[in-house]
Amino acid sequence: MITGLVAAGAATALGIAGTVVAQAQETGDEALAEAIDAILADARLTDSQVGVVVADADTGDILYDHNGDKRANAGSNNKIATAAAALETLGADYTYTTDVIGDRPEDGVVDGDLYVRGSGDPTMLEADYDALAAELADNGVSRIDGDLVADDTAFDDERLGKWEWGDLQYLYASEVSALTIASGDDLNAGTVRVFVDPGAGEGDPASISMTPANDYVTVVNDAVTGAAGSGTSVSINRDKGGNTVRVTGTVAEDSNGTYGTRAVIDPAGLAASVFEDALADNGITVAGDVRTGETTPQGEQVLASRESKPLSELMAGLLKPSNSSHAEALLKTMGYEASGEGTFSSGKAALYAAIEKYGVDTGPIRFDDGSGLSRQNLISPAMITDLLVGAKDATWFDTWYDALPIACEDGTLASRMCGTPAAGNVHAKTGSLTSVSALSGFATDADGRELAFSIMTNDFLYWTVKDIEDQIAATIAGNGADSSESEIATFSNLERIEEPQIPAEVADEDQIQMECSWVEPAVC
Repeated sequence: MITGLVAAGAATALGIAGTVVAQAQETGDEALAEAIDAILADARLTDSQVGVVVADADTGDILYDHNGDKRANAGSNNKIATAAAALETLGADYTYTTDVIGDRPEDGVVDGDLYVRGSGDPTMLEADYDALAAELADNGVSRIDGDLVADDTAFDDERLGKWEWGDLQYLYASEVSALTIASGDDLNAGTVRVFVDPGAGEGDPASISMTPANDYVTVVNDAVTGAAGSGTSVSINRDKGGNTVRVTGTVAEDSNGTYGTRAVIDPAGLAASVFEDALADNGITVAGDVRTGETTPQGEQVLASRESKPLSELMAGLLKPSNSSHAEALLKTMGYEASGEGTFSSGKAALYAAIEKYGVDTGPIRFDDGSGLSRQNLISPAMITDLLVGAKDATWFDTWYDALPIACEDGTLASRMCGTPAAGNVHAKTGSLTSVSALSGFATDADGRELAFSIMTNDFLYWTVKDIEDQIAATIAGNGADSSESEIATFSNLERIEEPQIPAEVADEDQIQMECSWVEPAVC
């Protein structure tokens, strides 16, 4: 095993890649190890916890190990395991079904209550509820002689993980519900998207709209239209514990406006509200009220149904943009299918059972949720690398691999590692929380050898260490058996920055250590 210790008094720093030329030029894996050691000498990592493992993805041989067994919070690297476990537990062909259930209609009237029953599908949109209503209308239904009941009981009522209180209004920390609705094509379930546009003229109230359109969430609009050229500065905040969103600030008269996506309390209630409106739009009257959280009675008829895309087609929407609502839905779905209980606890048990099949020792780690948002998650670079290597034998491996972000191409790596051997080569999952950063996945080196790697950094004080991760990944991708360390140093054209500046396009510094896809507008 090659250790990741940096020798005292190492030689001179190279300006472009920030690596160090050893006095004796090693080649191949030895040179790779020394190059990574030099990258980890970055002053921003002083007194931080850093773990790095690099392994041959085909043989499992460890090529580099620096604190690989040290547990750390890896943020959204949890989703690597959640996605793998879901494919193993549920199967690539698994689909979600949302059913509308009631008595067989007579003369267009459903006698009694109408139930809309969810199975956890995080991809339901306003258009899908409209399609269910249209299917009922096409089958001659014109009236519900009872209440509309939202059945979200496939999952329990513990809708939030152990997440930070300040995160709970944002799209990445939305409540987990078996019946839910997303606010846009990025499919962040359990949310509404509030658009703030200029009003009629300077000084007038801003124009507010919401997707999905609904009466479930109340918007209090205190935002005004500013003068042309004055810039836009708008705050969109949901009340703690309530479904009131307050909009303040100014939006410039000549601007294209802005938007914010906010999680709702009880997504099943939002879904039911949207479905009730869809029924009305399709000429179907509901005589009673809306109820939530009740189980659909046995023996009634499925009157309309919507099936999701198969899990294999949902993987990219989970991993590339780091969609947390999908990860948590899959965790509880695994638990429900494995034990009949859709809970965090049953989901974690199913996840452990699945990844243990591929060589992961779950004894020294802790998964607290599916998304990686909880600060109580503790995994290690060695654990992730074991899974990356072990999963190569899985029937679903290609689906999982293809769904990972690709450097300089898509997802949360769309703007990273461009102009290096990693571009279009590295398939890896990011992880981002305050003082937490991770990058784990695969790289093909200069000799065509596939390598698995995992990088986890905790407790750093700077706003980012992602350029350090990128240097390591580019170095792994550019290395070959005959490469010397000085040659390896040229594989990355990524300039080492002593104190990276927050990008100008990021308005909210509180969100800068999040996944780049969670910032609105996204910065990746």
